[in-house]
Amino acid sequence: MQTDSELIARILTQGEHQAFNGLVVKYQSGVRQFLRRLTAGDHSMADDISQDVFILAFQKLRQYNGSGSFAGWLRKLAYHRFLRVIQTGACKYEKPCEVSWQSLHTKDSVEADILAESLMKALEPNERMAITLNVSEGLSHSEITQITGIPLGTIKSYISRAKKKLSELVSDREQVA
Repeated sequence: MQTDSELIARILTQGEHQAFNGLVVKYQSGVRQFLRRLTAGDHSMADDISQDVFILAFQKLRQYNGSGSFAGWLRKLAYHRFLRVIQTGACKYEKPCEVSWQSLHTKDSVEADILAESLMKALEPNERMAITLNVSEGLSHSEITQITGIPLGTIKSYISRAKKKLSELVSDREQVA
């Protein structure tokens, strides 16, 4: 299997559009999962944004300078595209949290993903972004700062607020159940 750098070189120097397919296959699932968390489980919106991200990545491939990982560059594109969608009036992201609280202790990974996406609806978009990049993607605070351009202290605040809100939501609802 060719490395990202080799595939990108083939695309840029030889115009091999099929090589881009290799990058899409490799990163599509991760980008879609990242966007599903940012959109609080709105799969169709996440899939639409994901498609836009790969079209944009193809168009801007010459701007990728290789200083970071290609996956990180794609996440940055995805995050900025997500922000643009929200800023243009996608108020449906601010839905109240509708969670089946009895399923909090599920061992099924599919159910856990659905639950996580439902819980994300309780967070503000920037909190969703920060907690997703930190917990789901495993990025450090400074890596999140590089992707988003948001100051480090603000990223730390977003993550802290998100963890607190989620913790309170879960403990409040567990007491009720």
